Amino acid sequence: MRLPCTIVIVFLVLNSGAGFEFDFGDVAEMLKFGREIVMDILESVHWIQPKEPNENGEENSFPFVKRTEQRLMNKIALVSNKIDAFEERSSQRSQALLATILTALPENIKLEDKLRDLNKLISRMDDYYQRYVAYSKSLENYERYTMEEFADFCVSSSYGAIPDMLKTINHIIISHQYSILDPGLLKLLTKSFKESSSQICNMQQSPQQLLYSLYTTITLTEIKGYAMMQFSWLLLKMYNKGNFSEEMQLLKNEYMLRTLETLREVKTAMTFAPRALWRCDPSIHEENVTYTELKQLLQGFVVNEVDMNSAQTCRENCGYYTAEKVYSCYQNQYCSRQRRCNGMLYNCQYIDSDMWICPSKRESNRRYEYIEYENGRTLGKKGTCASGTTKVDSWWRWLFWHCSYCICFCDDHNSSSDRYFNLRNVTADIENNMVITGIKFTKKNQIIHLQIQQGLLLPRGGIQSETIGWKPVENYKISDRHVHEGRDYHTLGWSQRALDLDDLDASSTTYHGSKEEHLVTGVRFRLVGKNLNLEILLTPFNFTTGKLIKPLERSLWHGNDNTAASLTNPRTLFKIEKPDVPTHSPAPSVPDSMPDQYLEFAPSDLTKDVAQTTIPFIDIQPIVPHPAVPISGVGIFHKGREGYGGFVAPKLFTFNFSPHLNIEFPPPKPVVSEKTLLEPESM
Repeated sequence: MRLPCTIVIVFLVLNSGAGFEFDFGDVAEMLKFGREIVMDILESVHWIQPKEPNENGEENSFPFVKRTEQRLMNKIALVSNKIDAFEERSSQRSQALLATILTALPENIKLEDKLRDLNKLISRMDDYYQRYVAYSKSLENYERYTMEEFADFCVSSSYGAIPDMLKTINHIIISHQYSILDPGLLKLLTKSFKESSSQICNMQQSPQQLLYSLYTTITLTEIKGYAMMQFSWLLLKMYNKGNFSEEMQLLKNEYMLRTLETLREVKTAMTFAPRALWRCDPSIHEENVTYTELKQLLQGFVVNEVDMNSAQTCRENCGYYTAEKVYSCYQNQYCSRQRRCNGMLYNCQYIDSDMWICPSKRESNRRYEYIEYENGRTLGKKGTCASGTTKVDSWWRWLFWHCSYCICFCDDHNSSSDRYFNLRNVTADIENNMVITGIKFTKKNQIIHLQIQQGLLLPRGGIQSETIGWKPVENYKISDRHVHEGRDYHTLGWSQRALDLDDLDASSTTYHGSKEEHLVTGVRFRLVGKNLNLEILLTPFNFTTGKLIKPLERSLWHGNDNTAASLTNPRTLFKIEKPDVPTHSPAPSVPDSMPDQYLEFAPSDLTKDVAQTTIPFIDIQPIVPHPAVPISGVGIFHKGREGYGGFVAPKLFTFNFSPHLNIEFPPPKPVVSEKTLLEPESM
């Protein structure tokens, strides 16, 4: 079956641990640099003047050419170093990026063809650029003929030359009016992202960031090509091959047009590309490394009716006991051989009179591995029983009353039960201009925390890499003095075990008509009724300066107050039908919940697992964009597979950079006079 969702893996190369290091500030600087090249090279044209013949009728050009040649090569070296600086900011070259794209998208022929062609062109351009850099660094090692031949190729109008390659790249990525049936690469990628956003994971970048990474590759390639062509025209002019003023002006106009077209297309693509970032299941689940679980919250528990009432009678049936507790252990029967339920019993039911129970090991959080009834029904996965099975039989009292063994859900609030959620504020150091750059669930002292990664905000949405780090969670225990339930932490139980599922994004929120942009600087859980509900702290900031605006005064908490009883937009229960242990699923989890829903932590399925495990599990993998970017939203969602309990997991929404992508080409700088040209160049 063809899966359009394969397109979302276009940048899996970024998941290899490094990925492109470009951030928004780099690209903005790159655009500015491209503009400077246009202006500086137009200025350099005036270095080269016509040569006058000497008294012998020959051009007295050798000293002049050598001097101008050297000056021009110095200029080439400066530009090359600048380009190299940009290229060194990425840990992988564009060939590796696009090669991975090709291997990840075998189903989409049209997109594959475009990516393959783009990969070839960028690789060829890089090869020519390396030769160009080698020439400029060791000019004395090459003959003039070699330089002229290379310059001729760089400006040739023939098929396959650099001008043709740049135009072809432009046609691949841009949707042109005359190619309605052949949409551009950016449009194809955007459509694919929108169709498959629910399966984008493990790429360390949101789809919008991924488009941005591709854009940086294309922009850098354009700058390389333009630099080689402009300096080639200057070389040919210096070697007295012609004036080339019109050609250079045409090249400048084409460069600016392509730059603006690409920018317009990528802004459109980024506007519609999802900004959500979440994590796939790992290849191997590892407790307390990739996931954690709530333990001994609600468990299946075998108990006889005689022990569920203070009179020790057997006059009712199992279904009568919907909310009860254990009063006794009648005549030390099976009740004396298992861990007692010291809390409440809920939803008791009768399956059969007699059974064989395989108890779990004493140190296990489970009570039973499996239960096999005489009627043939088995709860759990029957296998070898290390501790040996125990025969448990119901009995009759006075021929009229049947003392039946029931199986109930035990809500046992004991010292071994992990069932707490932190309610304290978790905030970045906003007074030091720090913002959230990552998030994960963490369990400490049996308490589930939302832990944040923070970094120093820089101008234009940059994050100072040296400042990025995880902020430690608060180290407290529920038994500590001055720690109170309902203020510091929330305790889950049968009647208060709901978690709201929401996507909270500053980009879709209005603040009293304010047009200011906001970033996430804090997260916390609160109680809305009996439901755990996520809130995020939003702080306004200045994009240009990178400064938070009065963070201690103007930050505000934002959440979704909808409840199941809401008249306008009621929450709905996200049901998990007959769930088995989520780590037993043969297929990776996929997001299956929606905002404005809620789920209830519950025991696993009786038949599949004897209701011994609390589901869903909690995904504790970190959600961290790479490279680091500011965050505009946080969400809580469920991912799983049918028949399995799945995982509760966080997600992030990366800041929307698309409105800030702009470039302007100013008028050229004042022309350098001939007098200035003839003066010695300052070193």
